[in-house]
Amino acid sequence: MKLSNTTAQNSFKYGWLLSRIFPYIKPYMLRIICGFLVAIPLGLLDGVTAFALKPYMDYVVGKQDWIFHILGHEFTLSWQIFAFIIPFGVILFAGFQGVLRYLNDYISAWTSQRITNDVKMDLFHRLIYMDPQFFDENPSGIIISRYMNDPQTASAGIVDQIKTITTSIFGALGLIAVMLYSSWKLALIGVLVLGVAFVPVALIRKRIKETSNKNMVIGGNITTNINETYSGNKVMAAYELQSRQENYFRDQIWKSFNINMALTKRAAWMSPLMYLIASCGIAVVLGYGTHLITSGQMTAGAFASFVTSLLLLYKPVKTLGNTLTGIQTIFVAMGRVFELFDLKPSITNKKDAIEMKDLNSRIEFKNVCFEYIPGHPVLRNLNLSVNKNETLAIVGNSGGGKSTLVNLIPRFYDIKSGSITFDGVDIRDLTINSLRHNIAMVFQDNFLFTGTIRENIMMGNPNATEEELELAIESAHLQEMIAELPDGLETLLGERGLTLSGGQRQRVAIARAMIKNTPIVILDEATSALDNKSEAIVQKALDNLIKNKTVFVIAHRLSTIKNADRIAVITEGELVELGNHEQLMSIENGQYRALYEMQFRKQEALV
Repeated sequence: MKLSNTTAQNSFKYGWLLSRIFPYIKPYMLRIICGFLVAIPLGLLDGVTAFALKPYMDYVVGKQDWIFHILGHEFTLSWQIFAFIIPFGVILFAGFQGVLRYLNDYISAWTSQRITNDVKMDLFHRLIYMDPQFFDENPSGIIISRYMNDPQTASAGIVDQIKTITTSIFGALGLIAVMLYSSWKLALIGVLVLGVAFVPVALIRKRIKETSNKNMVIGGNITTNINETYSGNKVMAAYELQSRQENYFRDQIWKSFNINMALTKRAAWMSPLMYLIASCGIAVVLGYGTHLITSGQMTAGAFASFVTSLLLLYKPVKTLGNTLTGIQTIFVAMGRVFELFDLKPSITNKKDAIEMKDLNSRIEFKNVCFEYIPGHPVLRNLNLSVNKNETLAIVGNSGGGKSTLVNLIPRFYDIKSGSITFDGVDIRDLTINSLRHNIAMVFQDNFLFTGTIRENIMMGNPNATEEELELAIESAHLQEMIAELPDGLETLLGERGLTLSGGQRQRVAIARAMIKNTPIVILDEATSALDNKSEAIVQKALDNLIKNKTVFVIAHRLSTIKNADRIAVITEGELVELGNHEQLMSIENGQYRALYEMQFRKQEALV
């Protein structure tokens, strides 16, 4: 699947999305509930100030004592006491609200981060088991954006936004209660107007989905551009590609700008419209409220309390509108996240797959056909048998299918038709882990991970002993290099091991393959990028690696080819010749002989 073609088609199925995210929320439900319980009084306390205005206006400003009865006894509170109590009460409530807000923010941040971490870890677990074709089809930037940024948007925001909604709803309810207490007639007008003002929010959700999807693709393209600028910095400098990279970056930035401005153009009218509708409501309330006061149906204090509540109510309603807009963005991201969760690797274990223990007799390719793109075959009806402990050199013109052939052995890709068998068992009937556990690979450009030299070698076999490690280092001719480094085996490598030379990286990779100690070894042009001196050392290391192994070697050096037990010539996806050097050279007008004349005779003369 190409991730750039995402549609987030389930982003409006809110129930379905919440049911998918709930397993990640469930472990933290106690804290989330505590956060909501804190959010409820936090919202309700918004009405305290508005409620306090009624007694303040009626008793303090009007200089009237409050007379009330409890259990048949009459009590009186003077307006002077009210003048003292109400301001301090407001301060006390503000302090209490501040404590609740702190608790609410802390609980929300903690739960959001834990949920985000869980989602990211589960997604990354799925990512590392995706097959190579998935990585072939998707640029690094899109993968980073989808697997890191979308989970952050989807899960980190959901708890916080629900908390904000809870606070806003209860804040609105508290203020509406104060309004009803002050005047139910005016309250009906205010709530009706606010309901109308809230309608525009529902009209923008599809535009948010479209913009979010486009921005995801652009963000991925920008990340890919930065990755390529970093990884290809030497090529960029050598071919003066700085302008190309910069122009592409600028183009993507401006595309993002234009998309966001298009959304703003369509969404920016919401806020003015809401304010216009709200202002109309206030005007009606002021007019009708004046009538109620002059007719004696309402006190000035009750009216002041009502108007304050109404004005304060616009804040949670506006917050609620913005929050629902933000939640739609979250649901779009959530839809994309669960698209990733629903992706399945194309290469998986069969239900009844068996464990591979060792290679006992041979590896056979029977009528193997393969294509990366449907309708464009790379290998055609290839038949080949390789015996245990035999070394097979694979040669041919560039693009003929040599690397594809060896990449099929560990099931990096699955064949279209035919079969590849180990001791008569189809590799698709073996568990993937056990199959790859029996294969060691050394590539032309070996990847070393950030970490120490020791860690990179031990990746071949984390359970290896110190003696096995020392033997691998010796066999890979790494002793001198390690001895010259200040921290020896504990030397930290830079990203991709670029602090080492090409030959040194190859020998670390060979040591990694050596310590794995597998019956099958695949060498994919392992010395092609090295100079003669480095190649000579690496070749000695390779000779040690392939002793008593079944070896597939894609080679361009004559010495490697001539020392192989047999040579397979692959041209345009077909096995055209098979035999040792002498046999293939004896074929008149043979392809190996032609290849030898073009590429290898010069090497032989130099030797």
